[in-house]
Amino acid sequence: MESLRYIQVLLPLRLKWEPFYSYPGSVADPPGKGDRVRVDFGGKEYVGVVTKEYSEEDALEKVHQIGPDRIRQIHGLVVGLPRISDEEMDLWRAVASYYLCTVGEVYKAAYPAGKIEEEVVKARVDERLRDRLARKEYQIQRARSEETRLRYMTERDVILSLLDQGLSSELPQTEATGPEIVLSPSQRAAYSEIKDALGKKKPVLLHGVTGSGKTEICLKLARECLQKGRNVLFLVPEIALSRQLEERIRTFFPKELRVFHSAEPQARRIETGSFLRKHPYIVLGTRSSIFLPHRDIGLVIVDEEHDSSYKQDNPSPRYNGRDVAIMLANLSGADVLLGSATPSLESLYNCSVGRYAKVNLKHRYFEAEDSNVEVIDTIAERKKNGMVGHFSRKLIEHIRSTLDKGGQVAILRERRAYSPAIQCQDCGTIIKCGRCDVALSLHKRADGSARLVCHYCGKVYEYKGSCPKCGSTNLQPLGAGTQKIEEEAKEIFPQARIARLDSDNHKDEAGIIKKFSDGETDILIGTRMVAKGFDFSGLSLVAVIQADSLLGIQDFRADERALQLLEQFRGRCGRRTEKGLFVIQTSQPDHPVYKSVRGLTDNLSSTSNFLSERKLFGYPPFTRAVNVLLKDYSAKRVDYMSQCLYEALALSGNNGRFSLAGPFTPPVETVSREHIRIIRILLQKDRYLKANKEAVADCIEAFEKERKYHSHIALDVDPI
Repeated sequence: MESLRYIQVLLPLRLKWEPFYSYPGSVADPPGKGDRVRVDFGGKEYVGVVTKEYSEEDALEKVHQIGPDRIRQIHGLVVGLPRISDEEMDLWRAVASYYLCTVGEVYKAAYPAGKIEEEVVKARVDERLRDRLARKEYQIQRARSEETRLRYMTERDVILSLLDQGLSSELPQTEATGPEIVLSPSQRAAYSEIKDALGKKKPVLLHGVTGSGKTEICLKLARECLQKGRNVLFLVPEIALSRQLEERIRTFFPKELRVFHSAEPQARRIETGSFLRKHPYIVLGTRSSIFLPHRDIGLVIVDEEHDSSYKQDNPSPRYNGRDVAIMLANLSGADVLLGSATPSLESLYNCSVGRYAKVNLKHRYFEAEDSNVEVIDTIAERKKNGMVGHFSRKLIEHIRSTLDKGGQVAILRERRAYSPAIQCQDCGTIIKCGRCDVALSLHKRADGSARLVCHYCGKVYEYKGSCPKCGSTNLQPLGAGTQKIEEEAKEIFPQARIARLDSDNHKDEAGIIKKFSDGETDILIGTRMVAKGFDFSGLSLVAVIQADSLLGIQDFRADERALQLLEQFRGRCGRRTEKGLFVIQTSQPDHPVYKSVRGLTDNLSSTSNFLSERKLFGYPPFTRAVNVLLKDYSAKRVDYMSQCLYEALALSGNNGRFSLAGPFTPPVETVSREHIRIIRILLQKDRYLKANKEAVADCIEAFEKERKYHSHIALDVDPI
C-alpha cells in the first residue's frame, strides 16, 4: 500500500480551523508550505494554501484523531503559482485577529478565485511560450540555410515579444532616472521633523494644509527608501486620485512605479504581483494593494488618511486600509507616514497620547492665501426670489464673474442621479425599491428616457411615469442630484463647457479629470469625488449646493466628516497665487460646522470639542467599537434573535469592561430583502481590550451554534 504524507490547508472560507489533507508520498513535486493546492471541501473544489507540513510522528497522531477514512487526498499542486510568503500569512493572521474574522476570509480577499484562475492561465501560457522559445532556438541552430535561419529568428522575436508583454517584471532594472525632488524652506523644515520622528520608530502624521506640498515630501522619503534597497507602498483612498497622482510619481520613478486598483486590467494586476517579487518598487494603490505579495517594505505612506473610503464595509474582512497598512509596516519594520489636511480624530488622539508623532506644514507651496468663505442662506434667498432652481442668484453671479476672468468652477452636490426620490402628488407615495427599504433614485438617460435605481442593492426599474399604488401620473421629483444640477447649470450658463463626475460615469473618470485639469472644461459638477486631493491650477471657485445633506446623518461622526469634506473641498481652489472663493448654500447658516469653516471658530477648537463630546459619551477613539450586524429575510426572526443575542452578551460576564447599545434599526432597515439590526459594543481601551474582544467573538460563536443561526451574524470592528 502506497505511503501517504499529510498537510494542513487554508481555504478561502469562513472556517475557524484549517482542514487536514493527504497526498501520495511518491509524488515527484510534493507541496510545501505556502504552495497552492486544489482540494475538495463540502462537495466543491477550492484552491487552498498549505500552512503546515506534518512530520510522520505528528501525522500519525492527527490521523488517529480524525480517522483515516475521513481524510481526503488533494487533487494536486497548482503548478506555476508563486508560494505565499510567511510575511503574507503573518499579515493575514494579524488582520483576522484584529477584525474578528477568519484567516480564510482574509485569504479570499487577498486572492479572490478569479485572480487565482487568471494566475493559473498566465502560468500555463508562459510555460507553453517558453517551450516554443526553446524549440525555436534549437531550430535556429540547426537551420541549413540563411533564409530559414532568419525566418526562425523572426518567429523567435515574436515569442520573445509575447513573453515581454506578460513578463516585463523579468526585464533588467536600472537606476531611477527621474529629476531631483526640490523642497521649499517650509517643506524642508517639515521633512527634517519627519526624519527625526521616524528615527524614533513612530508613525508620523503630516498635518499639512491643502496645497502645502505634502506629496513632494512623500516622494523624497520614497526615493531615499528605494536607495537603501527597500520598497514603498503609497496608499490613496480613491482610484480617481491615483490616476492624477500617477503622472507626478512616474516623473520621479519611471521604472519603479506600479499602479494597483480594481480598475486596472486583471492581467496587469497579476503582472504587478510578479514584478514585486523580483524588483525594487513603489506601489501606488487603493486599499486592496495592501494584500499584494510585498517584500522588504521600508516605507508605507497613507495619503488622505482620514478618508472613509479606506474602510471596507462588506464582505468580511471589514478592514480599514489605513490601519492594516500600519500592521503591515509593523510586521516589516517599515516607517509610516500618514498625510492629511483634515486628520481623523483617531489619528489626532494617537498623537495626543504619544503613539504617533505630529508634524505640521502650515504654508501653501505657492504661498496662496486661504480661500474666502461665503455662506448663503437659501431660505432667506427663496423668500426674496433669490433662487433660480437650486442656484442662488448670488452664486450665479460669482460663477459668471469667475468664468469671465477665465477661471474654473467646481460644484459639489452629495447626491448622484437626477433626483434622489419620486413622490406621487395625489396619494403621497414615495416609490421605493421592492428589495430594500429605500427610495428609488431617478436617473435620466442621454436619449431622454428615465430609469429608477436603488443605490443600495443596485436593482434597476424602468420609469413608467405612474404611481405603483394609485396609478396617478402626477409624480414629482424630490430634491436634486448631480444630473439635475448639471441640467440647470447648462440652462443658466449655455456658453460654458460643463462636465459631471460621479459614480454613474466612472468609466469616463480619467478623461473628465484630465480635461478639467487641462482647462478644457469650465464647470465640473460632482459628488464628493470632486472634493478629494486633486490639484487643479485654474480652479478659483468651489461651491456646495444643498450642503445640509452632509449633516443629516445619524452618526456620531457626522459633524467631523462634514467639516473634513468641506475643508478638503475648500482647499481645491486658489492653489496658486490667486485667492479662491468657497460658497456654501445652506438652510442652516449658523450650524457650528459652517462657523468653523468660516473661521468664526478655529479648527483646533472644533477638534477639541469633537474629542470632548466623544470622551463624554464614551465613543471612539476613547473606546473601541464593534458593531454586531444581524441580517434575516424575516423581520420577526431578526428582532427576536437580536434581542436574544443582546441578552446573551449582557450576561457574558464582561465585568463592566464593555457597554452595549441596541438592538437598533439602521436608517435603511432592509437591503436586498434582508432586514438588518445592529448591536453596538463599546470596549474600554485597557490591558483587557484584546481579551474582551475575543470574549465577545466567543460569545457570538456560541450563540450561533446553540441557536443554529449561522451566516446571519457579522462583526464590524471600528465601524465608520
